[in-house]
Formats: sequence, C-alpha cells, structure tokens
Amino acid sequence: MSSAESSKTGASKAAADVAETEPVAEEQKKKTFAELGVIPAICEACETMGFKNATEIQVESIPHALGGRDIIGLAQTGSGKTAAFSIPILQALWDNPQPLFACILAPTRELAYQISQQVEALGATMGARCATIVGGMDMVSQSIALAKRPHVVVATPGRLQDHLENTKGFSLRNLKYLVLDEADRLLDMDFGPIIDKLLQSIPRERTTMLFSATMTTKVAKLQRASLKNPVRVEVSTKYATVSTLSQYYLFMPFVQKDIHVVHLANEQAGQSILVFTRTVHDCQRLSLVLRTLGFPAVPLHGQLSQSARLGALATFRSGGRNILIATDVASRGLDIPAVDLVVNYDLPSNSKDYIHRVGRTARAGRSGKSVTLVSQYDVELLQRIEKTIGKKLTLFPAGADKETISLLEERVGDAQRAAVRELRENGAGGAKGAGKRKRRMNEDRAGEGMDRDDDVVQADFKALGRGSGGGGGGKKKHKR
Repeated sequence: MSSAESSKTGASKAAADVAETEPVAEEQKKKTFAELGVIPAICEACETMGFKNATEIQVESIPHALGGRDIIGLAQTGSGKTAAFSIPILQALWDNPQPLFACILAPTRELAYQISQQVEALGATMGARCATIVGGMDMVSQSIALAKRPHVVVATPGRLQDHLENTKGFSLRNLKYLVLDEADRLLDMDFGPIIDKLLQSIPRERTTMLFSATMTTKVAKLQRASLKNPVRVEVSTKYATVSTLSQYYLFMPFVQKDIHVVHLANEQAGQSILVFTRTVHDCQRLSLVLRTLGFPAVPLHGQLSQSARLGALATFRSGGRNILIATDVASRGLDIPAVDLVVNYDLPSNSKDYIHRVGRTARAGRSGKSVTLVSQYDVELLQRIEKTIGKKLTLFPAGADKETISLLEERVGDAQRAAVRELRENGAGGAKGAGKRKRRMNEDRAGEGMDRDDDVVQADFKALGRGSGGGGGGKKKHKR
C-alpha cells in the first residue's frame, strides 16, 4: 500500500493540504479486526454484532487511528465508517479511561442515535457510557445525562453548543477525540459557524477524525482548520453507485407523479420501498395519499417531533409499514438494512445527493433497484446526474401504461383531495396553504422549500445573529 506526501502547491484541489494519502487497492485480502491491532474485548463485541472482517475503510484507517494520527476518510455511504472511528476511540478509552473522552458530531438526530447505538454495542464489554445530545428532546434530561459524565457524547452541533453555553458544569476542556461524521453534510446544512465555535471550546491537543462521502472545498477548509498532518484514506476515487444497483427512470407529466408512485407501490407490494421527496409538504401529502388507498406508508421529515421520527424509522425497520416517504433528512447514514426499492419522487438538485439516496438499497453486496420519476422540468437534472455517475439510467420496464394511468386517475385524484382536506384539518395546510399550492409547485422545481432539520434552522438564526444559546426565542427555544 503506497503512501505519498501531498503537494502544498496543489491548493486548487480540495484535498491538497492533506499530509498523506492512503489509496485503497480494489482487491485486497480480507482482514480481521485482531489483525488490525484491535484488542480482544472490542473484537468480541465486533463478533457479537456480526462483523467478521473489517471493511476497506476500516482496514485503511483503524491502524493509523490506533497510532494516534488524525484521519480524513472518504468513503461511500454504507462502508463501515462508524466502526472505523468508534473502534480506535474505544481502544484508547480502554487504555486511558476518563469521562467526556470523545465527542462525535453528526448532521441529523437520527444518525446521532444510530451512532450512539453502535458505540454502546462496540463498547459493551468494557462498560462504555454514551450520551446522545440532539434537538427535539428535553434539555433538562440531557443536562442530567451530561452530569453523569459519559465517556462519549454523540451530538448534533446546535444542541451541543446550547449545552456548552447554558449547562452549568459542562465543558469539553479535557476532550481527547473529536469526530466529524458526514462532514460534507454538516457543512451543506450550514453548521459551519457553530462548528467553528465548537472548535474554540475544545483542546488543540486532540485526535480528530473527519469522515465524508465527498471532498468539497468546504470540507477541505474545515480539514485545514481542525486536523493536524492527517492521513487521508479513500475507498472510492470517484462518485459512483454500486454495481448491484439497477437504476431506472420513468418519464411523465408533472401532474401524474402520484399516479406512478401508486402504481409502483402496487406492483412492488410486500417489498420495502423508500420514496424521497424534496419538501415536507409532499412528504406528508404523498404518505396520506398512499394510506388513503390502503398502502402502509409512513412519513419521515425534519418537522416531525423527535419521537415521531424515531417511531417512523422503527416502524419501517420492523416491517410494520413497508413504505417510508422521506425527505433528504433520511438520505444519508441511516441504518435501514434491507430496502428493496428507492423511488426518487423529486430529483435532488445536487447530483451527489442522488448517490446518497439510492445508496439506501443494494447495500453490502445485495441487489436492489431505484426508479427516478422525471417530469418535463427535470431533464437537465437527470442529465447532470448521469454525467456525475458516469452511466445512463434505463427506462423502467414495468411502468404504468396509458390504460393503467386512466384506471388509476380517478382513485388517485380522490385520494389527493382527501389528503389535502386532512392536512387542512390538522393545521398543516389551511386556507393560506391552499392559496400557495401553485407557488409551491414552482418552489419545488426550483429547489426551495426543502426539508430542514430544526437543528439547521437554528444554526441559520445563530449565523445571522438572531439567536443565542437560548435558541432564537419563542417556541423554538428547546427545539434544536
């Protein structure tokens, strides 16, 4: 495995300041965690969790991290990044146990909970304690959890900053490890100013690991500000989708999108289906349309309460409902192990987000398929996506024909009207919302009105100077 000093003169490239690069061979002998230098207690936990061999990102990053090096890891979703940073932290904790040893930052609440679960499972044999600090949950309960001085804190940036500013006795002055997971997503969601503040609240002498699906200019800037002489590990040198994923498209008028989703749900009955929408409104509305027609659909978006979001994920994972309608809040990092079909109801405005969305299926060597609905407004976006992934999408062979569309049109129309009525009655639409439907369609096509996690909304307020540690005032005070 070769290692080369990165050139400081290559500033035009996003990763130019990374000290070392560790490219991963396409084919390499599988290694056990013991062969990587992991202690028996953690190897035992890995075996209990079903981790027989280390993944590529783990093979390349864990030995460096065990040696105390800063790491910048670039890997696709589902590559095993969580264990790649959790195992070195837990092994260092084994050698030097102390409270508030590590802090892991995640862009969304769901991902934070998922990371916490894996850290606790990997550290089960050594009694590692983990606290999850995210928006949408009671700050007092979180303050009590922090007062118990856990070994690892997993947090969204906005709520962590709240506690650093407002929770008496809580600080990260003795922190040994910092992890920035899904760093590109953290920065895309405007957490940059809060992360800058957090970096000023923790020791300069620490080990930092930054993991990202993509290397962007923003990520490179954050890397320069937060890491020292890091080792760079890549398991994918280009934006790509896995070979076991069959990618299809369906072309249709904008007004027929609901009909085609209903047809797909009917044709794929019994399979797990993840449908991505761009806006909260479409997420709610489409889930109501499907439920009205008898399909077991559940919505997931950033404006649901935390308990509702966790409940939606749990119901989908358990198979209680096999159709999840989600905004991009759910598109990265979430552990939904067996999705048969991903449907892009709206095309994402960012081509890389397409990769993260369809990455929910065909994981760990399994086969899967995705179907992207393309309206007359989406052709340019589709072409951009195809250019990014280096392949053309194939026309879906099992799409609805004219006769099927005609048969479904009336039933779907009735369900759409019923969904709108329910949204109004529940206060999600109202006369004001009804008056904006035409404008909403234009906003959806323009990429506006996208789902935003409450943590992100509050980060915006802080960046604009419209809120302080209390969270921008009003009802939002404890909703970050």
